[in-house]
Amino acid sequence: MKKVVVGLSGGVDSSVAAAILHNQGYDVIGLTLWLMKGKGQCCSEGMVDAATICEQLSIPHEIVDMRDVFQTNIVDYLVSGYSAGITPLPCSQCNRTVKFGPMLEYAREKLECDAIATGHYARIAYDHGSERYQLLRAFDRNKDQSYFLYDLSQELLAGTIFPLGELNKNDTRKIAAEYGLKTADKPESQDLCLVESNGSMRAFLDKYLAPKPGDIVDSNGKILGTHDGVHHYTIGQRKGLGIAAAEPLYVIKLDTVNNLVVVGDRTKGTDKECAVERVNWVSMAEPRGSIRGEVQIRYRSQPVLATIIPGEKDCVQLVFDEPQFSITPGQAAVWYEGDKVLGGGIIKN
Repeated sequence: MKKVVVGLSGGVDSSVAAAILHNQGYDVIGLTLWLMKGKGQCCSEGMVDAATICEQLSIPHEIVDMRDVFQTNIVDYLVSGYSAGITPLPCSQCNRTVKFGPMLEYAREKLECDAIATGHYARIAYDHGSERYQLLRAFDRNKDQSYFLYDLSQELLAGTIFPLGELNKNDTRKIAAEYGLKTADKPESQDLCLVESNGSMRAFLDKYLAPKPGDIVDSNGKILGTHDGVHHYTIGQRKGLGIAAAEPLYVIKLDTVNNLVVVGDRTKGTDKECAVERVNWVSMAEPRGSIRGEVQIRYRSQPVLATIIPGEKDCVQLVFDEPQFSITPGQAAVWYEGDKVLGGGIIKN
């Protein structure tokens, strides 16, 4: 019997992933990572629901305390980024350093199991020509999470199963109902786990970063208003600026050296290119020259055509066919060829 460790968050997606594999004859072990100190939906309530799912499926349930790892790799990472005037993307970092890597290591070393599975909406295929595992978009483009998974290594892709990759959300709910799973009607998680547990990103950051009042200025340095901390703003932000103007203004720069939030009209917030660092080539080896691809600079942004130019180690330059608005340092840029994730990295500037 094939053995697999399924990461259970206590939500409907991971619950159905476990149920599908169990029904297919896998020897399934549920594994929940305890990520946050204090209460939060994905930890306190989530661990209870995950345990209930394991009882319903008659499978073992393990809980691994990852709070210190999560604190270092996610909480400290976020606080450091926001204090430096960037907007970090925690999910891809969390997937690689907190979830998939440690889960596969635990599965192999503690449970004598070579495969893990999660409830992510994405697909994995093996290409014999390139001898590489390929990360593909999910069948359900509205739920596709490949953007957050671009940083997974070949080793992690080789040891991972995504049972929901060919399903849409309605299918998942139906399967949960058919199995009578407790989580069948559980509401979707609407935001980052840290936001849900703290109420808002502002509330989370205020626990770690003290107010630091400064000026909101236009691109010529004219003072238009005040702020209580650069870390409360992000590139492209329009709402919540607290300033009146004849035309819509957006945050176009965060100057932490001078403690300024710089705003301008939409044209001043567009760029033709950007640098990307910490690049991971996923479904292809690093090319020797430039390639073409469809790039997403945010999870919900539409893919746009660009030229990807490899630079120094683990860096590329993206040159877009059309200037893009709100290219945000700290967020991920992920490039595709159709459904195939070619690579991705963190926007530098």
